[in-house]
Amino acid sequence: MEPVLSIRPLLAVAVAGLAALAVLLLNKHDKIRDAVSPLAAVVMFAIVISMAPTVLSGGTLNLRLFEILPGIAFAFRVDALGMVFATVSSLLWIVAAVYSIGYMRHLNEHAQTRFFACFATSLAAAVGGAFAANLFTLVIFYEVLSLVTYPLVYHHEDEEAWAGSRKYLVYLMGASKSVLLAALALTYQIAGSLDFVPVGLLAKVDASAPLLTVVYFCYLFGFAKAAVMPMHAWLPAAMVAPTPVSALLHAVAVVKMGVFCVLRLVFDVFGVDLVARLGLGIATAYLVSFTILMASIYALTRDDLKARLAYSTVSQLSYVVLGAVLLSPVAMIGGIIHIAVHAFSKITLFFCAGSIYCASGKRNISDMAGIGRRLPWTMGAFFVASLSMIGVPPTAGFVSKWYLALGSVEAGEMAFLVVLLASSVLNAAYFLPVSYIAFFGTEAPGGAEPVREIPLVTIPLVATAALSVLMGIFPGYFIALAEGVVR
Repeated sequence: MEPVLSIRPLLAVAVAGLAALAVLLLNKHDKIRDAVSPLAAVVMFAIVISMAPTVLSGGTLNLRLFEILPGIAFAFRVDALGMVFATVSSLLWIVAAVYSIGYMRHLNEHAQTRFFACFATSLAAAVGGAFAANLFTLVIFYEVLSLVTYPLVYHHEDEEAWAGSRKYLVYLMGASKSVLLAALALTYQIAGSLDFVPVGLLAKVDASAPLLTVVYFCYLFGFAKAAVMPMHAWLPAAMVAPTPVSALLHAVAVVKMGVFCVLRLVFDVFGVDLVARLGLGIATAYLVSFTILMASIYALTRDDLKARLAYSTVSQLSYVVLGAVLLSPVAMIGGIIHIAVHAFSKITLFFCAGSIYCASGKRNISDMAGIGRRLPWTMGAFFVASLSMIGVPPTAGFVSKWYLALGSVEAGEMAFLVVLLASSVLNAAYFLPVSYIAFFGTEAPGGAEPVREIPLVTIPLVATAALSVLMGIFPGYFIALAEGVVR
């Protein structure tokens, strides 16, 4: 199918950008300001989903704005992989916007205008990255996302927030200003272009294997948002941010931008054949398998609920990368759809952590004995999302893990099947005790202080928990997009 010229990718980005501007202008009108984000999120999602029929039929939508140098342009291209990321980001912005209003109002947080403006801008950057037609455009939005989420991480402006935000910025900007920039320069020098090519931009270049290997690992570690060890430490440190920001960092925008960039690297910069020929797939698979297992072990040791969820994110992100680098079609489908699986489930878990904090002020799992009996919707949603992260049918997590397991067998790499199974056992070990303590734990004497669920906080988390189940029952949309990538 011929590429379709369309302004809709730009409109999707512009909606979020204009929402951020509107939030700033409505600083003194709280109720109107708060309504901007949910409205803009619905409009963005409508624009994004309107492009799905073209992409599902095998087409692409393109928009070239301007050229910087020969082979370097600021341009958009909507394809199947981009639609996975954009659909997830725009859909979850709707529920995240509603949740954020309830959370920020209940805790009477300061600087709410700055918060909502940065939140909207981060979604503009995420969707812009999803629709980037080349490495240049992708990295521009990647950097914007790093900068605009920095104020969200230091939102509380205390000593802990400054320390966490410093580590966040040092890791992300340090990686991009060093190895990522070097990778871009080398790619342009080798290929004369930065455009994404379905078979791989570097697939047929005249360059030595050692040079291409260096370029590959510069990208892998330069895209530090993917949190592949040892480039993961920024992620737990960023937990000092308010819970809606944690949800944004871990489920919607930031980390998903990281693994999305790695998928672009494998599929459209190097190409599956070149990655296999250089032996980079198996090397990366062992690296991310280490990340999957070690991050899960770290999660087991954390009593702070958000910290446990943070290390879980480090682990789960590497599922996406593992699926891609196993280089079997089934595994690649599993890795791609795990972007959506992890997003729906992990945002639910962070929403639940925020609901518990709003209702009771509790952060540590050991202090949550019996809280499920007083926050049944919250802890029920937490349990459902936990099952999805473990991979229990009929939740969404079962679908992606099933594809990943079959893909490991298809690739003839049984070691990674063992990794997946061991990881699922570890997932159960650090998720299920939270629900058990909440529902069946014995409260300390005098510990039954009155707590109640907050509607604007509880309704979004129930909705995302439902999405975790619905995607498990009806995964067709994301599977169809994933098949379009590997076709």
